[in-house]
Amino acid sequence: MSDETAYADTFARDRLPPRELWPEFRFDLPELQYPTRMNCATELLDQAVADGQGDRPAIFAEHITMTYQELLSEANRIARVLTEDLGLVTGNRVLLRSPNSPMLAASWLAVMKAGGIAVTTMPLLRAAELKQFARKAEISHALYDDRLADDVATAAAETGLLSKRLGFSELSASARSKSDEFNNVDTLRDDVCLLAFTSGTTGQPKATMHFHRDVLAMADVVGRHLLQTQPEDRFVGSPPLGFTFGLGALLVFPLRFRAAAILVETPNPESLLAAIGKFRATALFTAPTMYRALMPMLGDSDISSLNRCISAGEALPALTSDAWHEKTGIRIIDGIGTTEMIHIFIGASGDDIRPGATGKPLPAYQACVFDDQDQPLPAGSIGRLAVKGPTGCRYMDDEQRQRAYVVDGWNVTGDTYRHDEDGYFWFQARADDMIVSAGYNIAGPEVEEALLGHDAVAECAVVASPDEARGNIVKAFVVLRKGHDPTDALVKILQDFVKQTIAPYKYPRAIEFVDELPKTHTGKVQRFRLRESGTPI
Repeated sequence: MSDETAYADTFARDRLPPRELWPEFRFDLPELQYPTRMNCATELLDQAVADGQGDRPAIFAEHITMTYQELLSEANRIARVLTEDLGLVTGNRVLLRSPNSPMLAASWLAVMKAGGIAVTTMPLLRAAELKQFARKAEISHALYDDRLADDVATAAAETGLLSKRLGFSELSASARSKSDEFNNVDTLRDDVCLLAFTSGTTGQPKATMHFHRDVLAMADVVGRHLLQTQPEDRFVGSPPLGFTFGLGALLVFPLRFRAAAILVETPNPESLLAAIGKFRATALFTAPTMYRALMPMLGDSDISSLNRCISAGEALPALTSDAWHEKTGIRIIDGIGTTEMIHIFIGASGDDIRPGATGKPLPAYQACVFDDQDQPLPAGSIGRLAVKGPTGCRYMDDEQRQRAYVVDGWNVTGDTYRHDEDGYFWFQARADDMIVSAGYNIAGPEVEEALLGHDAVAECAVVASPDEARGNIVKAFVVLRKGHDPTDALVKILQDFVKQTIAPYKYPRAIEFVDELPKTHTGKVQRFRLRESGTPI
């Protein structure tokens, strides 16, 4: 991997971790031998049209179907708006903010074409989180759904960044006047093309850095080998394109294999089932929570087109796998991936699936479990999961976290696993205090900070509490200030307050009022004691 870059703005290249802190990369498959100069958008979209696939459907949405040619034309026009009207310089970061939609997909591809670096965020995030992203990545540009304009404007005003921004309605109007031809920037395969933010247990965002080659590698491993994607496929699911899980499943994989993506703006059980029936989806991507929510509704829905179901975001219980198989005849493909690794690296499909096991390392990946001295353990042992392959962790400007995640060339994910004699890996637990709820990673301290902003809260601590439907929920233990009574009405007030402060999905679904929090002699809250204190109220 070269230290060169095709970018005029070298911000990202300058903030890659030192080379000696990178994980070991493996490119053992012929399909992973990419040319030195390569733009992932060229391979995903332009080449499809050049190969005569322009009339094939690329994206289905509620009110629009876009062919490959139409998607290419729209992406080219948006790329011209970025470069000609907004002055995008290669290497500039571009905030993308929208529910899953054809416009978001076209904008992401336009950023790739123009040599920008995409920072795609979930629509649920608030201005407080956008400010963190903008400052850390020094984001100059933003393209967004008009309904989300207020938080972008607030973040821009409070940071002095995001100064070159357009809502989708204005972007569409500007794009209509542009030529639908664009010469893609001749990027290097090792140029950063996306920053994917992930929050640690402190709630402080970490930016993971991925190259053009990484975008194709996740397709050429996961999309090709695990999913065996074909041009006739139509992929639908719940993850937002702001998650790398969603980016791969609902844009990169289908485009790479000339299939089609079905984008659902509000992916609740009803809308997902409707989209499967209407657009004849062949593969569904979602979390175990959603599979459990879908099962009672299957009798009234047509899912006969489905032949694959994929789960990620949290461990898939064997009971959920068995129940889904009993109702549909389809065995769910489980997988573990991380934002740091961009997508799934352990999984199994077809007859290789063992309910309860995540699976085996995918082609070009290796995995083991480490003991406390960072040494591989034999089969049957429990330890920290360690992985290496064609993708890997590169934290932006964060040597401390890089050193913690990458150990002797291995990516150590923070998950506890065991592996058996047959090479299958079985999830045991999270190794940190991250709360994984319905597939979302939620940092407890971030929720605590939000609660402490309310006048009624003197102290609080947030932990994961087991929940049958969501895996875990966020539970808060709250010590009230004098003059405030521990009522059900106050629970609702505090929950609403958190929803208005940070992303609504992070709010505490259970709140228990206590007289004091358990602490060590040094004043540190003993969260393990709170986790052991009982079921949520």
